[in-house]
Amino acid sequence: MSKIFPKSANKLPLQIVIYLGVLSVVATGAVTYYMTPKYTRVGYAPIQPVPFSHSKHVREVGLDCRYCHNFEDRSPHSNVPTAQTCMKCHDQIRTTSPDLAIVRDSYTTGRPVPWVQVHAVPDYVYFNHSIHINRGISCVECHGQVNDMDVVTHMKPLSMGFCLDCHRAPEEHVRQPKDIFNLDSQTIAATQGIAAGKKFVHDWAITPPQSCSGCHR
Repeated sequence: MSKIFPKSANKLPLQIVIYLGVLSVVATGAVTYYMTPKYTRVGYAPIQPVPFSHSKHVREVGLDCRYCHNFEDRSPHSNVPTAQTCMKCHDQIRTTSPDLAIVRDSYTTGRPVPWVQVHAVPDYVYFNHSIHINRGISCVECHGQVNDMDVVTHMKPLSMGFCLDCHRAPEEHVRQPKDIFNLDSQTIAATQGIAAGKKFVHDWAITPPQSCSGCHR
């Protein structure tokens, strides 16, 4: 009787195992490299229900970050301004603009404006805004040059590697307290040298965690 399978078929199970192993390694590497905030979030600039230009409000009007985000230096989370905050100005400026209809409706009804969140970290990541702000880390370090943006765009990767780069060398990123909310300011290291940055880190007892439990709780 003739053989149904050739002798070379005996190697087929081993070849399948090797193929699946190589495929798993390639797939894991691809997901690890590309499925990160650097590739999935950077450049994200969603259309908001109300057009809001940070460039106009900061550059032209001169508003400080804390006028709208007034808890970012006192709370773990940076708040989104309510319609009441907007209407402090817009009950007198552009009072009938169709662009602000949703804000006026929110102010009247109490329903929040459905802003689309731009910057986000996974639920398993603990991040405290106030700790960073009160230790010399400016908004621009994580959010980019927001004061020049007509549409808020996700500029920094906010990945684990991005955070660890700062935690391992905080002296390269810290600013003087008076410069925290000046998004055009430079770091201490840029203006006075790295030694001055290290002195600030020492004097302010800045010891950012590098262990897993520091950010994953």
